[in-house]
Amino acid sequence: MLPESGRRWSGAGSRPLSWELGTGSRIRTLFAAAAAIGVAAAPLPAFAEKVLRVAMTSADVPLTTGQPSQGTEGVRFMGGTAYDGLVNWDLSSAEKAAVLRPGLAERWAVSDTDKTVWTFHLRKGVKFHDGSDFNADAVVWNFEKLMKRDAPQFDQAQSIQGSQYYGTIDGWRKIDADTVEIKTKKPDAVLPYALASIFFSSPKRWEEVGRDWNKFAYQASGTGPWMVDKFIPRERVELVRNPNYWDPKRIPKSDRLVLLPMPDASARVAALLSGQIDWVEAPPPDAVPRLKDAGMQIVTNVYPHVWPYQVSVLDDSPFKDVRVRKAANLAINREALVKLAGGLAVPAKGMVTPGHPWFGKPSFELKYDPEAAIKLLAEAGYGPKNPARIKVIIAPFGSGQMQPVPMNELIAENFADVGIDMTFEVLDWETLRGRRRAGAWAPENKGRQGLNHSWAFWDPDFGLIKTAASFEPVPTGFNWGRFNDPKADELATKAKNAFDPAEQDRILAELHGYIVDQAMWIWMVHDLNPRALSPRVKGFVQAQSWIQDLTPVDVQ
Repeated sequence: MLPESGRRWSGAGSRPLSWELGTGSRIRTLFAAAAAIGVAAAPLPAFAEKVLRVAMTSADVPLTTGQPSQGTEGVRFMGGTAYDGLVNWDLSSAEKAAVLRPGLAERWAVSDTDKTVWTFHLRKGVKFHDGSDFNADAVVWNFEKLMKRDAPQFDQAQSIQGSQYYGTIDGWRKIDADTVEIKTKKPDAVLPYALASIFFSSPKRWEEVGRDWNKFAYQASGTGPWMVDKFIPRERVELVRNPNYWDPKRIPKSDRLVLLPMPDASARVAALLSGQIDWVEAPPPDAVPRLKDAGMQIVTNVYPHVWPYQVSVLDDSPFKDVRVRKAANLAINREALVKLAGGLAVPAKGMVTPGHPWFGKPSFELKYDPEAAIKLLAEAGYGPKNPARIKVIIAPFGSGQMQPVPMNELIAENFADVGIDMTFEVLDWETLRGRRRAGAWAPENKGRQGLNHSWAFWDPDFGLIKTAASFEPVPTGFNWGRFNDPKADELATKAKNAFDPAEQDRILAELHGYIVDQAMWIWMVHDLNPRALSPRVKGFVQAQSWIQDLTPVDVQ
């Protein structure tokens, strides 16, 4: 248990909080109160239609205008429902990792003579929800919405959310009504992955609402299988089936989809048990037996997820020393974390899972070895009378965060046992994401040496290249802590230039092995992506992905 007087957590917002922590139950009570500031479960009206009601972990409805907020949960429930990318994910199988498939582009290719030039051939006959045509003009308009600050339709809110995907793009142009060309800043073999998370809003609807993105949010128009019908900020968004969706196989089986932000895990469970909702994201492990006894379905699957501390290697950070980073990785009892997560996680051995094509052959093994951790800390100049002091930014809920309160408590105890004194700054999820985009060097992050942000390795950029390369800092890259290593840079550059998939996998495996050996981050566990579904919910296939397809889901 954390020492009664030795641990302090602080929160930021309109009413800053500073909580002296005693017992673990006290911590959880305080966090639950903070999370409950979001949206509580409220009775829902009865519908004649087949209605799928989903309780998300976020504290707010994701942006409905095109580029969703609220992390990958926002992409899952708003990006992949109301909108499409030029490239989409194939989420039809639970047995294999999700792969890319054609979306609004039927096919694409990189130039044989200039590897920075890509040509995308658009799908013909696609309509926005307002009936207007999706074409090359719409693609250009949407790229300008995100990246051309002097364009009338430029939207700062969407640009911020899209920045982690469009950073590689240098330019674009219309070839003809059904063809666009995209130019990258450097050769980038992984561009199609980024384009799976850039979504397309209707230019016509934006004009109809007086060129006002705030008004567009209430009458959103994309090309996806679901259409926004009702939007109540911080309360809910309701979507209805798009009967004219361009892919007949993915016309939704349900009539209506209701998305409810519900950050408090207990509230989500209570709402499911009382019949107010049909689907719960991230049920707490201690509630799973009760949910099963009530006849609820508990669905899990492996997916490209890791729960880490992204760490700063700036001059004011103990993590600048690789021995401290290794000691922190050796101090964590990951099996205890898995037990705390109710068995709904597996211990991490690095950024990606063993057996993954990118795992490689790291020589540094992530395991529980407190004696080795103490020795490394002593070599770095730390000990009982001079602990390594770190402050980590965390959130009490969020996309892929599992059960962050008790899990962070346990890690703090593990660290204290070896001579690392860890305190926390507690922020809501979207504020934490803003701190990640700002970088460890930003004034608001001064004195913070780590950030607890669930992470994905669904593509080479997210998982490895843009986290490890010094030339990929946030916000367009993912290097939050200013990790700077010439060999990592060399391998990241080679991977970007490897257009042969097998060669790229080989390079990425070498890169992963190297960053594990350098203990670039502190990796804890991989989530198994649990969901709790009402027995009324049929047809759901849980893909090995952060994104899920809700179109086959039927409510009976």
